[in-house]
Amino acid sequence: MSRALRWSVPALLVLVWLIGVGPLGQFAGKLGDVQSNDNATFLPAGAESTRAADLQKRFENTGAVPAVVLWESRNGQKLDDSQRAAAQRALQQITGTSGVRQGASPLLPAPDGKAFQAVVPIDKDLPEPRPVIDRLRETARQVPGTTAYVTGPAALQADLGNAFTGIDGILLGVALGVVLLILLAVYRSLLLPLVVVFGSVLALGLASAVVYVLAKNGVIDLNGQTQGILFILVVGAATDYALLLAARFREELATGDPAWTAVTRAWRRSLAPIVASAGTVAAGLLTLLFSDLNSNRGLGPVAAIGVGCALLSALTFLPAALALLGRAAYWPSRDLNRGRGLWEKVSNLIRRGPRRVWVLSALVLAAFAAFLPMLKADGIAQTDVFLNKEPSVEGQEALGRHFPAGAGSPVVIIARADAADRVIAAVRGVKGVAPEVRPTTAEGPSGRSAPPKVVDGRVELNATLTAAPDSDAALDTVAALRERVHAVPGADALVGGFTATQYDTLRTSERDRLVIIPIALAVILVILIVLLRSLLAPVLLVATVALSYAATLGISALAFNGPFGFPGSDPVVPLFGFVFLVALGVDYNIFLMTRVREESRAHGTREGVLRGLVATGGVITSAGVVLAATFGALAVIPLVFLVQIAFLVAVGVLLDTLLVRSLLVPALVRDLGERTWWPGHPDPAEQERTPRQTVTES
Repeated sequence: MSRALRWSVPALLVLVWLIGVGPLGQFAGKLGDVQSNDNATFLPAGAESTRAADLQKRFENTGAVPAVVLWESRNGQKLDDSQRAAAQRALQQITGTSGVRQGASPLLPAPDGKAFQAVVPIDKDLPEPRPVIDRLRETARQVPGTTAYVTGPAALQADLGNAFTGIDGILLGVALGVVLLILLAVYRSLLLPLVVVFGSVLALGLASAVVYVLAKNGVIDLNGQTQGILFILVVGAATDYALLLAARFREELATGDPAWTAVTRAWRRSLAPIVASAGTVAAGLLTLLFSDLNSNRGLGPVAAIGVGCALLSALTFLPAALALLGRAAYWPSRDLNRGRGLWEKVSNLIRRGPRRVWVLSALVLAAFAAFLPMLKADGIAQTDVFLNKEPSVEGQEALGRHFPAGAGSPVVIIARADAADRVIAAVRGVKGVAPEVRPTTAEGPSGRSAPPKVVDGRVELNATLTAAPDSDAALDTVAALRERVHAVPGADALVGGFTATQYDTLRTSERDRLVIIPIALAVILVILIVLLRSLLAPVLLVATVALSYAATLGISALAFNGPFGFPGSDPVVPLFGFVFLVALGVDYNIFLMTRVREESRAHGTREGVLRGLVATGGVITSAGVVLAATFGALAVIPLVFLVQIAFLVAVGVLLDTLLVRSLLVPALVRDLGERTWWPGHPDPAEQERTPRQTVTES
């Protein structure tokens, strides 16, 4: 290729990314416009509570989410008539304002006389419910001698949405800042870290634009949780792939090749492991489509799109930029062979006693995995999902001091109208349900004199639980309720509401783990078999990553129960942890084993694995540290679920990078030798097509 073409081709590629893709970065800030963080986003698709919610839409106020306004005596004395009248005036002032539906319940005094409450319907289609909830709180404060709270599903939803406010700026800034600092420290060059980070930003802009268009047109579902994971995954994956290619490029430069030749060879020799890695991660994430939880199914394709955009950036923008920069990419560092010493020491350790190394490594992982049963992944109370004490949480606690704990989050029973009396009798006979069971009337759930409202031959009944709506006791009550009302002949009854949704979500998460984990393992195993042309090596790699995952859960259990003091874990935390850690753990093993196979063609497997370790040790470790730090940035979002995911993935990636990939896998391969590739073996005939490279990496 002529010198002019060697400059014009990469320059054109860089311009295409800068001019064509660069402006798409604005869509990262627009994703909040196509998010949905309401309860339906997280419902189990085929569960009874979801079917009940669909039927509930046919009744009055179905376009609303209830907020509970509570007035509590400030001095501990009973509230008097003047305070009741003031609360009534405040309630009238609230009702009918923007974002608030008509049909608020009458003022209900607490049994102890020290509080009043009323249920106010909030428009569920509000793009941002927080201002309405804040206005309710301000108006409610007008009652003298009381402390006013606004809680219930609408207030909790508003506080949840508020937790994601500014996610696009803060989260991205933290993630990119951490990546840049680590790369500057590791590579001691100025341009390469900037190019890598800029490539990640371009990949994120492209992914955001694609996701925005698909979400806006209803093709995929997007929520704040998924958006946060998308940002982190794109930055982490794009950085990983860029580091692998940049490391191979430096290796080629060290042989004295000009920049164009070096980048061409680096691209060709990095293509298979990078594409296989991205394919493995995307395939692992797409197994979430088998989930019955809407939020999980939405994450799969969104995250896969992000990985695809990261791959495209790493294979087009980055090599073009490196071709233009040449050796200047590593300026001011002059030593392109720096960093070999540490990994030669590690390889010598494995050379002297491979069996001892892999046995000890496996025992360390098994010791941590022994704590796995301590992980409490059976759900947490809705009031515990926030790291900080939100106003809605304070209100829920105050509500529980004066009313049945389930007040404000009733159980909803949809049944045939001609069986309503029998269903009500059955509900009243269930332990844990308050005696009064009210049907929805033309005036709403609290109408006392009007007959039940009948829609398509069905009625809606509301029952209050005596236990907190997200407690174990409440979940048991829902199970008992369903058993009792299902037994009413001809009632065709369905039990829904907040607690029922929590119950179904927990059961669905258990089902998802049993279904998705085997599918993900099978998919990843098949990809590795095709890539490595072996049966034994892929099985060993998947087994080591699974052991690493179990150890990570054990470490997480110790941390969550100990220093963090979390009351429990969201039931999807182990599943998300598995999908990310297994896919990303195999990711690094692909980087290692493709290089080991290449070196084994010329030197045999036992020597090839040590050369492959020295060649890839620095870049994979750097990539692992960057990815762990990137996922750790999720902790800036003040939600327990995302903090747990951040910790679990960061610890798992570090464990896999520093122990599994650096010691366990190389030692196993060294011990097994040529048997690693059973029933095949590295093809000696390929030596001429893949000449041995100098093994120098950092």
